[in-house]
Amino acid sequence: MSGLRKAPKLSFDNIKTLSSQAFFLAATHVAGVISFGAGAISFTHILKATEPVWSALILALGFKEFLPLPVYLSLVPIMAGVGLASSKELSFTWLSFTAGTISAVTSATKAILSKKVLDGKPMGENLTPANMFAVLTILGFLMILPASLLIEGPSAISAAYTASLAAGHTRAELARLLGASGFLYYLYNEVAFLALSEVAPVTHAVANTVKRVVIIIASVLVFRNPVSQLGAIGSAIAILGAMGYSVAKSKCKPKPKAD
Repeated sequence: MSGLRKAPKLSFDNIKTLSSQAFFLAATHVAGVISFGAGAISFTHILKATEPVWSALILALGFKEFLPLPVYLSLVPIMAGVGLASSKELSFTWLSFTAGTISAVTSATKAILSKKVLDGKPMGENLTPANMFAVLTILGFLMILPASLLIEGPSAISAAYTASLAAGHTRAELARLLGASGFLYYLYNEVAFLALSEVAPVTHAVANTVKRVVIIIASVLVFRNPVSQLGAIGSAIAILGAMGYSVAKSKCKPKPKAD
């Protein structure tokens, strides 16, 4: 409608093909929001930092695509660091842990399946990475809409809105915060899809891990989320593991796909 980009033209079969990616996109966001609500922002991002490990595992088990041994070994510190950070996390809850882990797994799956489409035969017309994310967002929204209305219907939304006003927020402030949050979150995910079109899924996941360091640090500084000493050490180990992956990946060629 705006004319800023050409609208994608897809057949019903194209929509069916993209439905699995849309489901995992929606599951990633829903599980992530649940984890954020049940624990600290920093803890959720520590859990989501395991995404490179899940990407490597799904590629190996589901698609018989294997990475060189040094690359797999570089993923071990990531898991170890997350384990340390989780063991003494001051805001630990099983709901946050479970939802955060599910979000990491579904995010890895979504990236792999989306990459297969982006690297495969052209689908429909004008299905650029940016347009693909838009289509997946719309499909994912339609998938979770019935459950959203059932669990958090108009009455729940009205109650939350009234509570926010009672807490001192103005209508203009709420509209501004919700609008900015939605726009920036969409923009961030669209840029992530642009990056995914240029790199391998595991590399994309490792880049996400590095990004999470900034978020973890910001959540500690801005929201004053408590982090234990062991949690800080574990986070640092996970980040060093991500850096080690980058070095190992640059020096090793991937193994050919098994027959």
